[in-house]
Amino acid sequence: MTEATANILLWMLLAFGLGLAIGWVYGEQLSRRRCAEAKVEDLRGQLKQAGTLSVDQRLRLMHGTLNDAHKRILALVKYINPD
Repeated sequence: MTEATANILLWMLLAFGLGLAIGWVYGEQLSRRRCAEAKVEDLRGQLKQAGTLSVDQRLRLMHGTLNDAHKRILALVKYINPD
C-alpha cells in the first residue's frame, strides 16, 4: 500500500466518521422535535376537551366573586366598627 492510498483511506475514514456524527446529532434533534410536536398536539387536544370558559363567562365569575367578597368585608367592617 502506497502512502497516497493510505492517505486517501484515512481521509475517507475521517469523512465517514464526521458524516456519521453529524447524522447522529441531526437524528437526535429530529426525534426530539417530533416528540415535542406530538406532546403539543396532545396538550391542545386536552385543552379542547377541557371546555375552557369564554372571556365573558370568566369576567362574570370574577364579578360574582368580587361582589361576594365585598359583601362579606362590608359586613365584617360594620360588625367591628358600628358607627
